[in-house]
Amino acid sequence: MKPYLEHLNMTSTDVDESVRFLLTAMPELRIRGGGEGEKARRWVHVGTDASYLCIEDRGATEKGPHQPYIHPGMNHLGFVVEDAAEVAQRLRNAGYREGLTYLDHPFRHRYYFFDHDDNEYEFVQYLSDNPAEMNQYDS
Repeated sequence: MKPYLEHLNMTSTDVDESVRFLLTAMPELRIRGGGEGEKARRWVHVGTDASYLCIEDRGATEKGPHQPYIHPGMNHLGFVVEDAAEVAQRLRNAGYREGLTYLDHPFRHRYYFFDHDDNEYEFVQYLSDNPAEMNQYDS
């Protein structure tokens, strides 16, 4: 078996808002499970049968001091989607803050949005099935 990312675990100031963001962007995802833990007040797994995001409430009420692309830590999460423009429009319609948009690459379109905790998400649509084109970095 080849390695793959099964899940990412993140803390949120509002689990329900994090779930709403993810399901607005990608309604194909589902809540796989949830509950309460020893350390987490509440947790929810949102994803597919193969991978998911674990969203936890650990009592945080405000964002931490992390500045993406400056401090060590997560900068953004990237999701491959079938229609990135459609995802972007759903997020705009729901009032989410938009980041950068890259539509000039011949084989991929990328849109960036922020959730309520200012976590940045990239939604990429590949316009080719050829890995050499999909992973082309000189354009």
